[in-house]
Amino acid sequence: MSFTNAFVTRLPRVFESLLALVVAVRSGQNMDTADTESLSSVTLLGSVLFLLVLYVWSSNSKKQGKEPPGPRPLPLLGNLLQLDFKRPYLTLCKISKEYGSVFTFYMGPKKVVVLSGYKTVKQALVNHAEEFGDRDISPSADTMNGPHGILFANGESWKEMRRFALTNLRNFGMGKKAVEEKILEEVSYLVKVLEKNEGKAFDTTKSLSYAVSNIICSIVYGNRFDYSDPEFGSMIKRINENGHLLGTPSVQSLNAHMCRGFVDSFLSQKQRMEESGKLNTYYNIDNLYATVGNLFGAGTDTTTSTLKWCLLIMTKYPHIQDKVQEELSKVIGSRQVRVEDRKNLPYNNAVIHETQRLASILPVSVFHTTSRDITFQGYYIKKGTTVIPLLASVLWDESEWESPHSFNPSHFLDKDGRFVKRDAFMPFSAGLRACVGESLARMELFLFFTSLLQHFRFTSPPGVTEDERDLTPAVGFLLSPSPHQLCAVSRCNSVK
Repeated sequence: MSFTNAFVTRLPRVFESLLALVVAVRSGQNMDTADTESLSSVTLLGSVLFLLVLYVWSSNSKKQGKEPPGPRPLPLLGNLLQLDFKRPYLTLCKISKEYGSVFTFYMGPKKVVVLSGYKTVKQALVNHAEEFGDRDISPSADTMNGPHGILFANGESWKEMRRFALTNLRNFGMGKKAVEEKILEEVSYLVKVLEKNEGKAFDTTKSLSYAVSNIICSIVYGNRFDYSDPEFGSMIKRINENGHLLGTPSVQSLNAHMCRGFVDSFLSQKQRMEESGKLNTYYNIDNLYATVGNLFGAGTDTTTSTLKWCLLIMTKYPHIQDKVQEELSKVIGSRQVRVEDRKNLPYNNAVIHETQRLASILPVSVFHTTSRDITFQGYYIKKGTTVIPLLASVLWDESEWESPHSFNPSHFLDKDGRFVKRDAFMPFSAGLRACVGESLARMELFLFFTSLLQHFRFTSPPGVTEDERDLTPAVGFLLSPSPHQLCAVSRCNSVK
């Protein structure tokens, strides 16, 4: 039995090595001799482990109730051969049509339960938030973050870090006038950068990433960075390696009575805990590194990707861009857009929401796990089962959206052209694990998009027609647009 337990403990790491090789083979990548030898070794190892896998499965096969259905798995490989590794979310959406909104899928030997469609995902994440609220932490994530931070953590540490992050993000302006001013300041810098292109084709990635990242920088560190700052550029390029900024002089000169940002606030709390003799607290350097990393990752990539989609779609559908700018000219004129204008710009607001819906930049939520046994929609799911909320299936749910696979701003407009909220709009997930920075992201998207459309007309490069504009996303965990260029042509009216 001890040998079996050791095997079960090591199995996820063996599986990760196998998965990497399977992905390489399925993706048609060239493998050198070492890779081939590794594949042969894994194949031989698979033969040895085959009976052990069957034994482990059979030893855990006591049924407490009816389990979710799903495609028949192969030993060790599970259902991996059925998975499109470039577009796994499409495979899962397709399988849900055959097996229903709650089904089982084997990622190798690892059993997961997939939740598909708006009603099912909402019921799980909102109505049964406690049962489905834990994070599934893979060996890779555990190695990178341990039990620290917000994204890959559970228990009391996660609760305390999430609570502290939410409180301090609000204290430093999230959702308030203070952060609006920071965004508008960044808009002015971004506009100047785009004007330097003089209407010539360029890639929006760097300029948008710098602008968006500076907002979270101003909240976390208390200041923005110049776009030409090499340290800032390095941080954006390697967003997960931002811990070096914590050692800068601005952090060493901590003043607990005048916190400039999230980091100051965290270190001040850590200092207070140490002075009171509470050494075993959650306010430690590991939690600081992990939490700041989580905030930067979530506060840069997702918003940047969404803005890139917004501008690309404007070049794909110029008639929609016409309506956006017509509304801006009529309602705002030449003055700067403010957050309070959102209620008077329903079409602009609808276009932003429809971009988020169709792009579905996070098609598969970061994996959850059940915190206790639960019978859900008639199926028994035991404690510790990995759960995948399929967010793309919510945003593209055919029973919720009139034209789920087309760009249609009318999804968010009533017959009189007024903006309407939709319950199935869930790009930030829902429940206990909903995005901490949702209100910040919503404000950024609105102010950046409307301000840029006030200043510029976005077009395809010369020789590229609207029909040739490809909206196929790049391969990745986040669905960003494929590499492209566009032109930002300055409009006649100036914004004051």
